[in-house]
Amino acid sequence: MLKYEGVDTDFSLNGKTAVITGGAAGIGYATAKFFHEKGVNIVLADLNPKVDEIAKQLGDNCIGVAGNVCDGEYPSRVIEAAVKAFGRIDILVNSAGIVALESAEVISAEYWRRTIDINLSASFFMAQAVGKYMIDNGVSGSIVNMASQAGVIALDKHVAYCASKGGIIAMTKVLAMEWGKYGIRVNAVSPTVVLTELGHKAWDGSVGDAFKKEMPSERFAEPEEIAACIAFLCSKGAGMITGHNLLVDGGYTIK
Repeated sequence: MLKYEGVDTDFSLNGKTAVITGGAAGIGYATAKFFHEKGVNIVLADLNPKVDEIAKQLGDNCIGVAGNVCDGEYPSRVIEAAVKAFGRIDILVNSAGIVALESAEVISAEYWRRTIDINLSASFFMAQAVGKYMIDNGVSGSIVNMASQAGVIALDKHVAYCASKGGIIAMTKVLAMEWGKYGIRVNAVSPTVVLTELGHKAWDGSVGDAFKKEMPSERFAEPEEIAACIAFLCSKGAGMITGHNLLVDGGYTIK
């Protein structure tokens, strides 16, 4: 059951422990920084072999666990490291992901499977492992899955990406339905273009300018804005929010 525990007007997360996949860069790293400022113990799960060094730069209460999210043993290693370092896991943020830009008629089986494996399958198996840990240990935790506006609308040359993110949204709803009785909330965040390092490379210039003209906001999102939404969903302020897909798209999908 999702118990009412009051509303903390500061949306504090102090003392919680969060696992963040894809945490060494982009939205994942921005979320880690935001969480750290909120007093959260951080476990960065990332393919980058220097992820532990990156984590230590955030603070003493941060560790990194290098590995491939598609490796079947990886979720267990992450959970073991988190519990050993901090005693528990309260939050999972599934932020690891890739984009394969190919037209539907030419996309290769390799690109299709890789996109689905990393974006959807790996997110599910990490959520499954952390969710089971929370259930077995009586933790009323929060899971946030990184979806996308591409999960609710069609985007040209994004067939695999749209499919994977649409799957994330559907998966989120099922997990929320099944795990609410254990006090576990599961939500998704669906950003528009986010100005990470990769976002700048892909969208700076005329193509990005044209895209922004179609958005009521007339601008793209900053990583910190997505991190703030994730933090809210993990806080007591969102205690009655589960199974929700929060669009952070500057109004792009309302048309």
